[in-house]
Amino acid sequence: MGSIGLSFSEGLADDRPRSLTSAVQERLRADILSTRLLPGQKLHIAGLAKQFSVSLAAVREALSRLVADGLVQASDQRGFRVSPVSPADLRDVTQTRIDIEGLALRRSIERGDQAWLASVEQTFASLCAVPYTYPDDPTHHYEEWVVRHRIFHRTLVNACGSQWLLGFRDVLHEQSERYRRLSIRRDTGKIRNVEAEHAVIVQAVLQRDAEGAVAALSTHFRATMNLVELATPGAAKVGGTI
Repeated sequence: MGSIGLSFSEGLADDRPRSLTSAVQERLRADILSTRLLPGQKLHIAGLAKQFSVSLAAVREALSRLVADGLVQASDQRGFRVSPVSPADLRDVTQTRIDIEGLALRRSIERGDQAWLASVEQTFASLCAVPYTYPDDPTHHYEEWVVRHRIFHRTLVNACGSQWLLGFRDVLHEQSERYRRLSIRRDTGKIRNVEAEHAVIVQAVLQRDAEGAVAALSTHFRATMNLVELATPGAAKVGGTI
C-alpha cells in the first residue's frame, strides 16, 4: 500500500524478459491507478530515472506509452504530468463505459457457454472472499480485492467475441479505476453494498437475462460515479481539477 518500491531491481527479479521500459511503464501505471500518483501531479523524468535506476530514455518512453493510454499528459513546455480529472470527464467515461461494456456483456450472454457461466460464478465467489478495504484503513482498497475485482468484471465480458470491444473496454476500465480509487479516499457518509450490486449482475447473467444484466451493470457504474461526485471536492486540493 506504500509508494513505489523498495528496490526496483527486486520488482524485476521474477520477470527478466520484460524490458526496463515496460517495467517502468507498469509500475507507473499501477501508481496512477491506485492514486499514489495523484491527478495533475508532475512526473519528473530525472527523478523517476534515479528512483528506478534506469536511463532517462527508458522513463521518457514509458511516459510516452502512458500518454497513449490517456493516463499521462505531455506538454512541450511543462513536461509530463498525471492526467487531470474533472466532472465532465467522469460523466463521459461513465456513460461510454456503460455503452461499451454493456454491449460486450450483452454479446457475452448471447454467446457464452457453460464454462463461461461457471467462470462468472467462480470469479464472483473469489471476489466475495476478500475484504473490500483494509480493516484498519477504510480509505484504501484491499489490494487483493482490486485484483479480483478487475478479473471479475473482465470475466463478465470475456465471451463477447471481439478483441476490439475488449480493448476499448479495458481502456475505459482503467480510467474509471482512477476515479473509484479517488472516491474511497474520502468518507462521503454514504453506505454502499458493492457485493450486493455485483450479485444482481451475476444473477441476471446466470439467467441469461441480457436486459437485466446490462441494467444492473449500468446502475453499478452510475453508483460509483455518484459516490465519486460526492467525494471529489477534496481532489482539487491534491492536484486534480474535479
